[in-house]
Amino acid sequence: MRGKIVFTTLASVALALGMAAAASPAMADSGPGYRVEITNLTRGQTFTPVLLASHKAGLRIFNPGQPASLELEALAEAGDITPLENLLISRPDAVLETAASAGPVPPGASVTLTVPTQGAFTHISLGAMLVPTNDAFFSLTDMAGPRGNKSAVHYSPAYDAGTEPNSELCADIPGGGGCAGEGLSAEDGEGYVHIHAGIHGIGDLAENTFDWRNPVARIVISRVPAM
Repeated sequence: MRGKIVFTTLASVALALGMAAAASPAMADSGPGYRVEITNLTRGQTFTPVLLASHKAGLRIFNPGQPASLELEALAEAGDITPLENLLISRPDAVLETAASAGPVPPGASVTLTVPTQGAFTHISLGAMLVPTNDAFFSLTDMAGPRGNKSAVHYSPAYDAGTEPNSELCADIPGGGGCAGEGLSAEDGEGYVHIHAGIHGIGDLAENTFDWRNPVARIVISRVPAM
């Protein structure tokens, strides 16, 4: 059974982490926002386009130890952010706006995205797939943004969505690292989100090229006075 994206409140217990920027109907015309810089810290993994959202506290797009949603499965297996983005922007009561990077983020590179924030919309979530992998992704979810003119630095490990076996075969991996296989697999993985074990050279991927040590992403969130 797949997990669900859960929208809740601070008083509740959370049960659950395309290419162009998109906005929800609740988007503000102007005002303060968050500038988010994501840096790829790996030597051989590329990030697929990164999805970012500003939202109210209590929205979680995944929980470690719980099954991934179908939307997260699409992101982690195929690098397809559209299902998750569509889900987020369908909830203007909880989500203010989404944004996405225009393309992949190679090793050592950075990308900067901005989203507005206002009123109770003070948190962000973001994520992207690592390629070439079967279902690895990095993410921050339900992270409070900094106050005032401050910045906050966060690091993300690589997570395994648990939705596909880690065959390390190019036939099972979408574009990246010489692979051009299927995006979504019909086979089930471990069944829950957990810290990824890395690349072990058991298939088509060379361990000395594509393996990593956590963290895989550095995320700097800065508050900006106007959008």
